[in-house]
Amino acid sequence: MAFRQAFWVAAAVVAAGAAYSAYAPETAEKWAPALGVYARRAHDMLPSSALRPADAPPPAQAQGPAPILVSVSPVRRADFPVVLESLGQVQAYNTVTVRARVDGQVVKIAFKEGQKVNEGDLLAEIDPRPFQAALDQAKAKKTQDAANLVNARLDLQRYSTLAKQSYATQQQLDTQDALVNQLIAQIAADVAASDAAQVQLDYTKIRAPISGRAGFRLIDEGNMVAASQQTGIVVIAQIHPIAVIFTSPEDDVGRINAILASGEPKVTVKNTDGVTLATGKLTITDNQVDTTTGTIRLKAEFENKDNALWPGLAVTTELTVGIDKDALLVPSASVQHGQKGLYVYVVDDQNRAAMRTVTVAHQNTVNAVVTQGLKEGDRVVTIGQFLLQPGTPVAIDAAASGS
Repeated sequence: MAFRQAFWVAAAVVAAGAAYSAYAPETAEKWAPALGVYARRAHDMLPSSALRPADAPPPAQAQGPAPILVSVSPVRRADFPVVLESLGQVQAYNTVTVRARVDGQVVKIAFKEGQKVNEGDLLAEIDPRPFQAALDQAKAKKTQDAANLVNARLDLQRYSTLAKQSYATQQQLDTQDALVNQLIAQIAADVAASDAAQVQLDYTKIRAPISGRAGFRLIDEGNMVAASQQTGIVVIAQIHPIAVIFTSPEDDVGRINAILASGEPKVTVKNTDGVTLATGKLTITDNQVDTTTGTIRLKAEFENKDNALWPGLAVTTELTVGIDKDALLVPSASVQHGQKGLYVYVVDDQNRAAMRTVTVAHQNTVNAVVTQGLKEGDRVVTIGQFLLQPGTPVAIDAAASGS
């Protein structure tokens, strides 16, 4: 029984091999050269093989390389703003650390952290009682000296009458006159002491020196403060308006000073994502170039009504220093760097790529101003130029190309 099953299995294998050899005679000829002739004869007898003549020509092959799909943009003329880009940092227009000016205990904190305060607003109060007592004492001393002055003047008047009648000596008259002048000076000192005591009393009410936004509270109620200590009550930052500090290469100093003298150059600030935050004006250039970096520091002012700028924020600045009228513009993406300088790929009338060496005067993230190497209307490649060689046929992607 087992022998019969093995026989039929072997027969099935042989039949399958014969069928495969007839279908693929090349494979049979490779593995069993002696059976190759019979496999080819069997293959020729198949109906499908009769439909394909042996002398049928091979399929035609494409002539030349396939075109490379690229995007192009025409060279055009337009006004180009000349902009100097740099990195900058937002800085509060004014920053004040409010400190105590007299010694004492803080009895009141009158502001909230992060609150907008106006100049003159009460921020904190120090125990005023010792200073009020000193003021009252100075005023009492002044009143005492004023009473003594009234009496001294009456005595001077009496001595003056007696001296005319020879009942008082000239020395007594002069001594009394000196006493009157002494009391007058003493009263003047008392007035100054009263004013000084009043100033010390006023210092117990700590007020905002500028308008701005209050920061974190640096001291709590109940603490002792002293005029000599460096720890403040709060830091106030003026953010309306606000400033941005940035730098520019020393080669641009002359041009920047020239446009600053003729007006207020426009400055635009953007965040790290390239989103415009605010537009302001250049207000000042530093009075010297930093010799270690070869740059000059600049300061721009912004109204900042929407609080888009915040002290300490890192930004990108764009300073407009002029306009290049009727310039030849190409997309910045089309300009490539090579061993011999800058170049672009141009597509000719036969849709073949050609390399052009160009000279770029100005460039930003969008456009570049070309002064040599191109003419208006030329089609420059913006996408796909890395696959090109001079003379390469191209196919233009109309959907992605500029008009």
